[in-house]
Amino acid sequence: MLKRNYVLKLIVEFLGAGVGAVIAAFAIEEFLVPCTILDGGVVGIGIMVNNLTGIPLSVLTVVLNIPFIIIGARKMGRMFIVKAAYSMLVFSMFLDVFKPMVNATEDYLLAVSFGGVILGAGAGLVIRFGGCLDGTETVAILLNKKFKLPVGQTVLIFNVIIFAVAGFVFGLDRAMYSLLTYFITSKVLDIVESGMEQTKAAMIITNDAKEISEKIYENLGRTVTIMEGEGLVSGKKVVLYCVLTRFEIHELKDIIKNIDSSAFIAVSDVSEIIGNHVKKTGSLHTEAANADNEKQ
Repeated sequence: MLKRNYVLKLIVEFLGAGVGAVIAAFAIEEFLVPCTILDGGVVGIGIMVNNLTGIPLSVLTVVLNIPFIIIGARKMGRMFIVKAAYSMLVFSMFLDVFKPMVNATEDYLLAVSFGGVILGAGAGLVIRFGGCLDGTETVAILLNKKFKLPVGQTVLIFNVIIFAVAGFVFGLDRAMYSLLTYFITSKVLDIVESGMEQTKAAMIITNDAKEISEKIYENLGRTVTIMEGEGLVSGKKVVLYCVLTRFEIHELKDIIKNIDSSAFIAVSDVSEIIGNHVKKTGSLHTEAANADNEKQ
């Protein structure tokens, strides 16, 4: 029964990510590309190269994302990479499907407004179901883990550079339209993800604290703060607290459900992080021993 539920869950997730990729492809080909308005990240680079060389955007999307998939393969978890690759392939395929269709509009303001909203909805669905359309987000997450660089700010820096190049190549007005589209897309994406921000805090109340904390550390590279608590009815409990990115929430849920399906999880937004929250070196057992020594 558990295996069957897991398979059904995967089917739903892949269908959801696929639908989101189709919606995003529609927004790109029917609204943004006809007006030479760029999306951020790899897709934005692809649109520029497509305009300059004529190489199909569908091909460029796959080729340009391959290095990012390879870079993230060992760090992001196997299922995340599989879903990301699947989402990108569906996205690329439907770029070709929508390309021959009549463009939705040639009005720049309409293209920015509706293209940004539809693209944000599609990309939000992909991320909500555990996928990813843009390899730059994968690199941003890895930089966050290694150097503590905020994911959102890293992606924004990437995109500002892309839009600056677009302004030089296609004109300043295209860069401004593209930047406006990016902000619209980001806001809609957050709404589709139920208000998820770049950084999240998860509080987990469970009876399997040791196994869950070790699995979080092993799969996500995140350290966990372990606290003692007591429920009014349930009695003594262990409370785990960890900070992670929005892209890791989906995998965190999978880890907890596989170990303790009765665990209580509360996820909240984090507006600012001061200090270190990701462990770089050493072992989990060493860290626990050091913490005990500090208490003594």
